[in-house]
Amino acid sequence: MRVVIQRVLNASVQVDGDTVGEINHGILVLLGIEDADTMEDVIWLSGKITQLRIFNDVDGVMNVSIKDNGGDILLISQFTLFAATKKGNRPSYIRASKPPIAIPLYEQMIAQLKTDLGKPIQTGIFGADMQVSLVNDGPVTILIDSKVRE
Repeated sequence: MRVVIQRVLNASVQVDGDTVGEINHGILVLLGIEDADTMEDVIWLSGKITQLRIFNDVDGVMNVSIKDNGGDILLISQFTLFAATKKGNRPSYIRASKPPIAIPLYEQMIAQLKTDLGKPIQTGIFGADMQVSLVNDGPVTILIDSKVRE
């Protein structure tokens, strides 16, 4: 699994002009899933996301997690995180999981984040054409790959 995490002042996702998910202070998580991913990746990555200290403490140092500050999470599925761009100019998405594999893992990630955060999270709609809006705070953007844990 691969994620792009952005600390946001606010973020929302729309499908067909309707807002289906939105948060204020928190993190936007873009999630890519590949066939090699398992529940172990879900558990590890959810723990990493909810405990990542990317919010400022009283001294202005990034030392506070989303779990500690009571912020919200907006999770969006994004198969393009596994784009291969080595050859040619048209990205290949062969590494991105197809829906029969990706949807159950996406749903498990939603449930795990909810458990680890201790409250519901907001989401987009898997496979939909989504328009995502955000105000990146900082800017702070973090990339994490569950297969690279060093």
